[in-house]
Amino acid sequence: MNYHFANHRQVRKNLLNILKTTSEKDLLAIPDGFNNNIYWNIAHCVAQQQLLCYYLSGNHFRIDKYWVETYKKGTFANVDVDQSEMEDLAFLLIETSKILMKDYDDDFFSDYTPYSTSFGVDLKNIQDAIIFNNMHESIHYGYILAQKRALIAEGLSL
Repeated sequence: MNYHFANHRQVRKNLLNILKTTSEKDLLAIPDGFNNNIYWNIAHCVAQQQLLCYYLSGNHFRIDKYWVETYKKGTFANVDVDQSEMEDLAFLLIETSKILMKDYDDDFFSDYTPYSTSFGVDLKNIQDAIIFNNMHESIHYGYILAQKRALIAEGLSL
């Protein structure tokens, strides 16, 4: 699983780089043809990891429930996010990756409720969830890159 954790850390570093190097205006803008903004996609990755890994294994979230409720699947972008929340998200991107690895190494995920994702992937255990989560976050990273290009094409990007 070390390989998968290394991949997760890299995806999170890429997301953190986008969060830190993209203007607040661009993070919160919703480009034409998209349902959410860049910021929502980044926060959604943190929220969904908690659901896929912790909720489905019968464990408590390692983050405040606010993040899960606000950014889980089916939610929509809030375009009024303050700087302190953005700073919290930057912290959570890295910290939740570290915590997941530690919890896995500590056998924290002894139970897992099988789950069929909307992507058509069946998750049977925590290993499946971690591997799928990497794919899920990579998909959202791709969406973010497309959103950045769309903002530039629309002339909205700074």
